[in-house]
Amino acid sequence: MIFYRIHDRAPQVRPGSTSREWMDQTRETFAYRCLPLTIANACGWELLLPCDVEAEWNGGPEISDLAVRVDAGDWGEGRIATSHFGHGILTFHTGYIVRTEKDVATLARGAPNWPRAGISPLEGLVETDWLPFTFTMNWMFTAPGKVRFRSGEPFCFLLPVDIGAVEAREPRIMAIDEAPDVAAGFAEWSSLRKEFNARLAARDPDAAKERWQKWYTRGVSPDGAPAPTQHRSKLHLRPPRG
Repeated sequence: MIFYRIHDRAPQVRPGSTSREWMDQTRETFAYRCLPLTIANACGWELLLPCDVEAEWNGGPEISDLAVRVDAGDWGEGRIATSHFGHGILTFHTGYIVRTEKDVATLARGAPNWPRAGISPLEGLVETDWLPFTFTMNWMFTAPGKVRFRSGEPFCFLLPVDIGAVEAREPRIMAIDEAPDVAAGFAEWSSLRKEFNARLAARDPDAAKERWQKWYTRGVSPDGAPAPTQHRSKLHLRPPRG
């Protein structure tokens, strides 16, 4: 995955961060106990804003109905953010031509699990295995109002996607009873989960000390058997070189 800068001051690119301000503020930071959540946060590369960006939409469809302001003169005049499409869509310029290997596209989206009031990221799957020009990251206002993106925050999140591998999948729907091993594992989990929650409700000291069942975090089944495939409790993405 290569990022070709189209100018010297292209935004910083870094591996995704697991931390989120709203997760920090949850009681006992319990949100971080959800391993799928934290893994998703870090599964890709972030493009960071070089300055604060403020945008205000009056609800109209015209390009001029969305006003964009930045707090650094070098990034003004639409160099980092602009109203380009109308209809309350805020457009960010990535500053790179991204190139991936054959049949690998790039999913451009907002940083996972980073909700913003009043505006939502639009996702795009870009054929970066051949594209000779840049793409933009776009956000759509959900209601008239004002939003602010802070300097250093990610405005775009990039994840390589093997399109061929996705197309090769053939999903199936089955009754769980058709797979006795799956049904038995689920029944064991359900029983132990119900028992543990009952102990928590009864203020059992051992359950209170454990706080939650950590099977997924540890990569083991309820019977203690390790996961048959590689279990990841943390991702180790490489920062771009150069």
